[in-house]
Amino acid sequence: MKESGVHGVKILGRKLLTKRTKSVSISNSLDNQKPNFNHTPKQLPQFSILHGMKLKILALVFLAFVGARTLSAQSDTVKVGTFIISVHDINFRDKEYTARFWLWFLYNNPDFDFSTQLDIPNAKSIDPAEIILDSIDGKTWAIMKMKCTMKENWKVHNFPFDKQHLKIQIENSLFDNKSLVFVPDVKGSTIDDQEAIDGWSIKNFNVSAQTNDYRTGFGDARPERSYQIFSTFQVEMDLERKAFGLFMKIFIGMYIAFLIAIISFVPHPSEFEPRFGLPVGGLFAAVGNKYIIDSLLPESSTFSLVDTLHTLTFLGIFSTLVVSAICLKLHDLGKKEACLRVNAIGSRTVIIAFVLLNALFIILALIG
Repeated sequence: MKESGVHGVKILGRKLLTKRTKSVSISNSLDNQKPNFNHTPKQLPQFSILHGMKLKILALVFLAFVGARTLSAQSDTVKVGTFIISVHDINFRDKEYTARFWLWFLYNNPDFDFSTQLDIPNAKSIDPAEIILDSIDGKTWAIMKMKCTMKENWKVHNFPFDKQHLKIQIENSLFDNKSLVFVPDVKGSTIDDQEAIDGWSIKNFNVSAQTNDYRTGFGDARPERSYQIFSTFQVEMDLERKAFGLFMKIFIGMYIAFLIAIISFVPHPSEFEPRFGLPVGGLFAAVGNKYIIDSLLPESSTFSLVDTLHTLTFLGIFSTLVVSAICLKLHDLGKKEACLRVNAIGSRTVIIAFVLLNALFIILALIG
């Protein structure tokens, strides 16, 4: 009985010890699973911030990459340049001139074909181009020799001391600026100074990339196509005329007409025929000279230098007739001294006023 009792006590003790061990084990396990409040507030936020920053950086890099790929997919660049061979056949009456020049294009997109897609919006007509196709650095290299009749609104207010601004615009007629953007070859573009244009000096030659806006879809009824923008390669130059030789050629007849008119001051005021016949003959000569010059210039509503100088000539000749009429009247009244005095003062006044006013308007045209 003792042994069995002792044995029972041992078994009970072992059970209690086992239970205690398990409870301690479970307690330790739970203690290990509890968060360490002394360290967690420092470690978890630091990890979250770094993780968030990495995500943001990766997102920005991804967006930049996607944006660059999208922009590259939207528009291809075409490097374009020009060499102006000559500008000639300047026609003020028909508002046009002829330009001969080389164009070259460097591009990657095989859909671009400037032999059929080239457009010059401000040209009246374009002759068939001479085309050379090659490749350089893996890019298509197209060279075209052009001859165009260009339209131009000439500024003739100060003719023949006029200054003109010429502009040639090059476009691709098929691709707008969402697909094609011109990049000007500024360094390679130039002009033949020796052969470019006779009688003019060329200044401020410049090439640049611009845009042309078209407020139409060209038949495409979709709302997003109702307004289109095309990239433009623009060639600009200023022309200044070497004008003194031309000035004398076109105005010599007018000045001779005035000289003929003022010769009428030489005869005596009583001599009716030369005093009135010479100015009238000079007046007809001046009118004829103006018609010849007007045939060279476009129609204009503004008062040009040509109109101003001819008007001064007409008024000068008319003044000689007025002075002669006054002198003749005084002579008929017997006031011979007054007649001669009016003739002397009148002749000097007409000549000096004519010379000074001509000089004034010519100087204004030169500096204008």
